[in-house]
Amino acid sequence: MSIISQFNQFPCRTLLLPPQNQQSCTKSCLLLPNAYKTPFKSINGSASSMQNSMGKRREFKVRAVDDDEWGPEKKSEPTPAGVVAVAEPPEEPTEIDKLKKALVDSFSGTDRGLRASSETRAGIVELITQLEAKNPTPAPTDALSLLNGKWILAYTSFAGLFPLLSRGTLPLVKVEEISQTIDSENFTVQNSVLFSGPLASTSITTNAKFEVRSPKRVQIKFVEGIVGTPQLTDSIELPENVEFLGQKIDLTPFRGLITSLQDTASSVAKTISSQPPLKFSIPNTNAESWLLTTYLDDELRISRGDGGSVFVLIKEGSSLLTS
Repeated sequence: MSIISQFNQFPCRTLLLPPQNQQSCTKSCLLLPNAYKTPFKSINGSASSMQNSMGKRREFKVRAVDDDEWGPEKKSEPTPAGVVAVAEPPEEPTEIDKLKKALVDSFSGTDRGLRASSETRAGIVELITQLEAKNPTPAPTDALSLLNGKWILAYTSFAGLFPLLSRGTLPLVKVEEISQTIDSENFTVQNSVLFSGPLASTSITTNAKFEVRSPKRVQIKFVEGIVGTPQLTDSIELPENVEFLGQKIDLTPFRGLITSLQDTASSVAKTISSQPPLKFSIPNTNAESWLLTTYLDDELRISRGDGGSVFVLIKEGSSLLTS
C-alpha cells in the first residue's frame, strides 16, 4: 500500500488504448513512470494466443505533465522518527578557568595558608598575580550583585588569623569554616568562624558596615562581635587517638567515662541552647579597616587588606569548593 500511495503522488496521466475485450485482473497492477508493457493471459489460453487474437499487445503509455497542469506538487512531510539526542562536546576551559583550578589545587594541604611553605606561598602569589591581571570585573564596587552572598575563605596570608586557625590544631577542636557574608543592599559584612568539637560546636562572628570609597576599595567599620550559643551534641563520638605536640594519645580508656556523660550532656544541651548569644564590643583600635578587591567573578574573589595581606574566597555552592 505504501508503494501505491507513493505512485499516486507522481504527476502523470495514463493513456489506455481501447481494449477489444475486457479482461478481469485479480491482482493489483503497479504502474511505474516509464513505458511498461504487460502481457495478459486469457482465461482459456496462453499469452501468445491472446496476442494473436488482438493483433498486438495492450500497452500503457505514461506521459509526464507539468506542475502548472496538475498544480504544485505536494510535498509529503517526513514520517517522524525516533529523536536521537546528540550531546554537545564540553566547552574547552578558558585560560582563566585553568588558572583558577591551578590556584585552588595549590591550597591543598595548606590549612587555609597556615601550613603553607615558603615555596608554596610563592607559587600561590604568582597564580594570584596572573588572575588579577585578567580580572573580568575591573570595578567590583559597581557590581555589588557579584559581591553579594556568602564567601568561604580558602586561603589567606593574614597573620592575624593564624592564631585563630592554630586553635584547630588543639586536640578535639576543629575550625570547620571561615566565611564572609556580604549584604550589598544594607551595606553590611559578617565574618564568621565555626568551631566544632566532640562535645559542642560554636561560632564567633563580627558584624560590620562598609562604605564604597573607590571602584575597588571599601571601608569597613566593625560594630560588634558575637559568640554563638554552643550547640552540644546528643551523641559524643571520640576518635581512637589524637595527636598533641607530636605525640599520639590513646583515648580508648576514656570511652567508658564519655558514655556515662552522654545523658548529662543531652540535658545540658537543651538548657544552654535556649540562652541568647553573647555579644561583645570591639575596641576602637581594631574597629576600622579597608579591603581592596583585585579579582571578582561569580565564584572567586581575591581581596587585599590594609596590611598587605591577601584573601582568596570561593562563593558558597561553587564547584571550586569540591575540586
